[in-house]
Amino acid sequence: MIKTSAELRQAFLDFFATKQHQIVSSSSLVPGNDATLLFTNAGMVQFKDVFLGADKRSYTRATSSQRCVRAGGKHNDLENVGYTARHHTFFEMLGNFSFGDYFKEEAIDYAWTFLTQVLGLPKEKLLVTIYETDDEAYDLWANKIGLPAEKIIRIGDKSSAKKYESDNFWSMGDTGPCGPCSEIFYDHGEHIFGGPPGSPDEDGDRFIEIWNIVFMQFNRQADGAMNPLPKPSVDTGMGLERIAAILQGVHSNYEIDIFQNLIKDTAQLLNCTDLEHKSLRVIADHIRSCSFLIVDGVMPSNEGRGYVLRRIIRRAIRHGHKLEAKSHFFHQLVASLVKQMGVAYPELVSQQPIIEKILRIEEEQFSRTLDRGMALLEEILSQLKGDTISGDDVFKLYDTYGFPADLTADIARERDFKIDHDGFDIAMQQQRERAQQASQFGTDYNEQLKSDKVSSFKGYTNSEFSATVIELFNNEGSTSQLADGEQGVVVLDHTPFYAESGGQVGDSGIIVTKDGTFEVKDTVKVGHAFAHKGVARTNIQLNARVNACIDVERRQAIIKNHTATHLLHAALRTVLGDHVTQKGSLVDNEKLRFDFSHFEGVTSDELKQVERMVNHEIRRNHKRDTELMQIDAAKAKGAMALFGEKYDDEVRVVTLGDFSTELCGGVHVNSTGEIGLLKITSESGIAAGIRRIEAVTGEAALNYIDNQEKSLASIAHYVKSDVGSVIDKVEQLVNRNKQLEREFTQLKQQLAAQAGADLVSQAIEINGVKCLIAELDNVLSKDLRSMLDELKVKLNSGIVILATANEGKVGLIAGVTKDLVGSVKAGELVNLVAQQVGGKGGGRPDMAQAGGNQPENIKSALASVSPWLTEKLT
Repeated sequence: MIKTSAELRQAFLDFFATKQHQIVSSSSLVPGNDATLLFTNAGMVQFKDVFLGADKRSYTRATSSQRCVRAGGKHNDLENVGYTARHHTFFEMLGNFSFGDYFKEEAIDYAWTFLTQVLGLPKEKLLVTIYETDDEAYDLWANKIGLPAEKIIRIGDKSSAKKYESDNFWSMGDTGPCGPCSEIFYDHGEHIFGGPPGSPDEDGDRFIEIWNIVFMQFNRQADGAMNPLPKPSVDTGMGLERIAAILQGVHSNYEIDIFQNLIKDTAQLLNCTDLEHKSLRVIADHIRSCSFLIVDGVMPSNEGRGYVLRRIIRRAIRHGHKLEAKSHFFHQLVASLVKQMGVAYPELVSQQPIIEKILRIEEEQFSRTLDRGMALLEEILSQLKGDTISGDDVFKLYDTYGFPADLTADIARERDFKIDHDGFDIAMQQQRERAQQASQFGTDYNEQLKSDKVSSFKGYTNSEFSATVIELFNNEGSTSQLADGEQGVVVLDHTPFYAESGGQVGDSGIIVTKDGTFEVKDTVKVGHAFAHKGVARTNIQLNARVNACIDVERRQAIIKNHTATHLLHAALRTVLGDHVTQKGSLVDNEKLRFDFSHFEGVTSDELKQVERMVNHEIRRNHKRDTELMQIDAAKAKGAMALFGEKYDDEVRVVTLGDFSTELCGGVHVNSTGEIGLLKITSESGIAAGIRRIEAVTGEAALNYIDNQEKSLASIAHYVKSDVGSVIDKVEQLVNRNKQLEREFTQLKQQLAAQAGADLVSQAIEINGVKCLIAELDNVLSKDLRSMLDELKVKLNSGIVILATANEGKVGLIAGVTKDLVGSVKAGELVNLVAQQVGGKGGGRPDMAQAGGNQPENIKSALASVSPWLTEKLT
């Protein structure tokens, strides 16, 4: 008897394997073939290009258990998670697929057989929906399966004006593959409110959809015409959590084994005795999505997928806060998740330490502002008139305390309030506009070029090649010739010039004609054409025969840096962990720049270890092997692929011994020894979860070391030492300097104390109170505090206001002894003066500081203090 979620997952895959389906592993939550999707949200996503005919597989039937996330973009269930029985940020979709193989009859039969025979669901509990005009599906359900007519529900279009706009008609987009679908529902029983699909009460919980079978049989044209597909296909999806709930005899997905175990572990960790608390549901759901997103290379950040991950993490932390979590807890739940799902997804096991570390760091960062943000929100709610928090307040919580809008909405909903989403969006847009005002973006010259020509790249093995000019461009567009001295673009049918791609810059060099040359400054891709940008040094004619010659010395420097990035990538993964993935690179003839995912700064010891590892692999002089292979074979070989990149069926795999294997179309050295040496010059953070390393190789690395040695020799000269002893000498000088600074500070304090003693004699009496109002010369603002403390002690009872000016800046401080704060507040006094010298200030009743930028007004400002104090002390 199948009961557990793990047994259900395996039974589904095993069943379809017996029906000649290829079991395909779940793809990444970051779609590799659809830039329109934020996350993989259905089982068919990884097969989208197969359905479109753009990708060919070795099989025509497939089955998978696909991990999915719906927490951002169009598919966003985040606000409902924890409050309903079946909404999740993360879920698993069981699916079977036919790529032009079987169609409706087999798809319906397989679904019915699995549900009723393998799982043993009572037939009388099941009913189905079909598209209104899909008589073929009706006949199969009625005559082959034997469902009574009342259990087969036709669902029509939502309006007569829009054909094929129905819950039972699926489409990939406005055009392209589409077709009717048939959904299978389970009846939970009369004791639960709700009506069958298509009825007025269909939104109730009695009838729950468990399986959707999509029949792709049409290709919708732009004019709306529906042409039959030559090879109709099948796409199905069944939520693992929903069917597990039925098998385990529970109504809510949160009552199934996976969630119950996570909820119990969370409750134990937080000492919560109420296992029905909705916050436990939220946390149990969120640990799944957060962990799997990190497994698939997503890092918390302030944009895109990383921002969604951060929102989910912070929502979970806030619900832990509601349960009175006494310490950082969220990362500790990864172990519980590994115990539940580690067998099905071994990548959870291998990356458990990384997941825990990232979640812990994120929790520590948010916890520092959570209490203050909650205090501000409580203040906003206490003063709220009406039931809606303004967009400006929602933005303030986001901008100052890192509260995503949906987190504020979540808290507000618990108090029966709403938030102004539109107002928040306006405030966000205004912030973006402010951020962009400092940046001016010019027109991308490459975007102005359009070409349908095709260039053949010969630069892997050739540094020069004979070719024909097949297209020319000048500043006005396409042309038949370029004049001597004219800037333009030359397109060749064959070229050894590498066009800028994958982080590697384009080649430069010359194109030689019978009469002169074209000086190539850069090479870029325009469609399938290689565009050589530069200046004509003679007349260049269309269809002319030429000889294209790259700048070999520059190319050699570039490819040393490019191959070094591959070694650097592999070394970083070895030293820091498998979570490290490339997030961008720039490779030119002077240096390399490599961006990668990592959740904290790289230590100097780690950097040194990475650098030594790369140089060790350089000295091993690995031969560079390059081969073309199918993408699946490349991945099976261990080739690194970049998340979000679209790869062709056949890919170029670059292997450097036993150390590095990557998919790459760039140009490389023949053996790693040609690189000579790599020297890391800097490491820094460029965004949340993204680090950057800059380095030099070959001659540039030697030059860098030479310059370092020259700098060291200069330092030794200035400190009167030799290079071998320079560190000790500098340390001695630094310690001596610190000692002198301490002595200098003590001397200034003594002088300030003496000045303070002299100042006391300048105090005047106002209505019986000693008041000192003074402008000081040659006193720094930072020294005013110690002077004030000394003066208050000497006065015993009194009021002090001091002002000083240095380099055009005004420093102010006010002090009131404890016995007088009922009459005069130091903050009010200092603000009185500050407003007159171009500033403002405030502080405690007994001490306050301020600044300004109008020192010329100090005397008049201080003159206003005596009348003000006279009024206050009356």
